[in-house]
Amino acid sequence: MSSTDVTTHQGFTAEERAAMKDHAQELRKTAARRGSKADKAAQEAQDVLAKIAEMQDSDRIMAERVHAVVTAASPVLAPKLWYGMPAYARDGKIVCFFQSAEKFKARYATLGFSDRAQLDDGPMWAAGFALTEVTAEVEARIAALVKRAVS
Repeated sequence: MSSTDVTTHQGFTAEERAAMKDHAQELRKTAARRGSKADKAAQEAQDVLAKIAEMQDSDRIMAERVHAVVTAASPVLAPKLWYGMPAYARDGKIVCFFQSAEKFKARYATLGFSDRAQLDDGPMWAAGFALTEVTAEVEARIAALVKRAVS
């Protein structure tokens, strides 16, 4: 018999499984809500603020600033949780999101944009940005990106 090099699938990481569980819980919460659209939107915004409040200091501070900038730059975006992270949607579809460094044991937090974001710039453009600190300059860049994403 010849020996073959068989690679075993390691499956999802603990962080990925936790994110999927968060997403499933979000879907259950959404399905359980039977209030008005305004009530649902208010609850989703509260859920985002609660998730931000649970973050460790550096991620929490950045997430609070990102939340403030995104909601001010584009009032058409509605805050909601997406895989356990703060996200911002237009017509129910995610446009951008914040991913904490701590949750995925990463070196930096990320501000990401979905394919719904209108950031197209030729044949290649950035859809994710590393964040280590949210300064006034970073806030201005985030605001410009968000405005462009929903234009």
